[in-house]
Amino acid sequence: MSLELTGDLVTLFRQVVDVESVSGNERVLADLVEAALRRLPHLAVVRTGDTIVARTNLGRSERVVVAGHLDTVPVAGNLPSRLEGDLVFGRGTADMKGGVAVALACAAALDAPNRDITWIFYDHEEVAAEDNSLTRVAREHPEWLAGDFAVLMEPTSAQVEGGCQGTLRFTLSTHGTAAHSARAWLGHNAIHDVAEPLARLAAYQPRQVDVDGLVYREGLNAVAIAGGIAGNVIPDACVLTVNFRFAPDRDEADAQRHCRDVFAGHELDFIDVAPGARPGLDRPIAQEFLAAVGGEARPKYGWTDVARFSALGVPAVNFGPADPGKAHADDECCPVADLYACRDALLRWLS
Repeated sequence: MSLELTGDLVTLFRQVVDVESVSGNERVLADLVEAALRRLPHLAVVRTGDTIVARTNLGRSERVVVAGHLDTVPVAGNLPSRLEGDLVFGRGTADMKGGVAVALACAAALDAPNRDITWIFYDHEEVAAEDNSLTRVAREHPEWLAGDFAVLMEPTSAQVEGGCQGTLRFTLSTHGTAAHSARAWLGHNAIHDVAEPLARLAAYQPRQVDVDGLVYREGLNAVAIAGGIAGNVIPDACVLTVNFRFAPDRDEADAQRHCRDVFAGHELDFIDVAPGARPGLDRPIAQEFLAAVGGEARPKYGWTDVARFSALGVPAVNFGPADPGKAHADDECCPVADLYACRDALLRWLS
C-alpha cells in the first residue's frame, strides 16, 4: 500500500484513517507518510522516531510551519472508515487525520509556494505531555520547528481558532480526626471542611479578557473529590482537585499565584501546568492567512500544541477539518466539505 497524495482527497483521507495508529503504534502510518513525501523532489525529508519533517528550501523571506499528529485514541469498533453522505466516520476522522490528509495533499501540490513551508507529521500527541514527540523535537532539533507562523491542523470546523488557553491542576487537602460515625463528636469530618473552598469556587467569577483581539474566557472548577474510609467512619482526610483554564495573557507563575490568592489560607499542591499561547493575529502574515481563509477568528478553548510553538516564539493558530466536539467520540466523523475548505484555504494562502 502507498499513499497517493495527488489523487482524490477523500480517498487519501480514508487511506490515512484506515491505517490504525493508536498512540505508540504509529510506525506503519509514519512509514507510509515518509515514503510518500520522499517521492516529492521539492521537499527535504528528515525523520526522528515516528515524526517526519518535510521542508522546502527556496530562500523565501518567510517560513510557515504546518503540523499534525498521526496518532489517535484507542479504536472503539469504528474502523475501517465508512462514507455516509457527506460524512466520513471512523477513529481519527475528527482528531486529526483530516488535517493530516489535507496537509499531505497540500505538501504535494505546493512545489513552489510563496513562503517556505515546514510540514510536520508527529507521533504521541494523545498521551502525557512529556511523551509528545514535539517535546523531543523542540529539545533535540529546535531548528525544525522554526518559522514565522504556524498552523496546527487540529479540528476547528474549518474555522481559525487563535492561540490556546493554559491549564493547570492542583489539589487542596483537608484533615480531620477519624471516629465512629455513631460518636461523631469524638472526630472531625474532613469532607465537611471542603465545603468552604467549594463555596469559594461556586462564587468565583472568571475573567473574560481580550488577548490580541480575541476574547478568552477563563474557568476555575472542581474536577474531582476523594475522601472517606468506610460507611461508619468519620473521614479524617479529603482531597479536592481543581482545574484552572487561564487566558494566554497569564504565564504559569501568574496562574499559580492567582490560584493561591483565591484559596488564601489553604495549601495548594500543584500537579501540572502547561502555558497558553497568544494568537499573534496582529502580525501581517497572520492577517494574510485570515484573509485567505475568510471569516473571523475565534479563541481556542482548550490546550493544544500551538503552545509549544508559542514557547519557541512562533505565533500559531488551530485550523483544520471536523467538529472538535466529535474528537474521541465513538461516532467520530468529518464532513467532506471541511476537507476541501481547509485544503483550498491553504492553497490560496501559500500559492
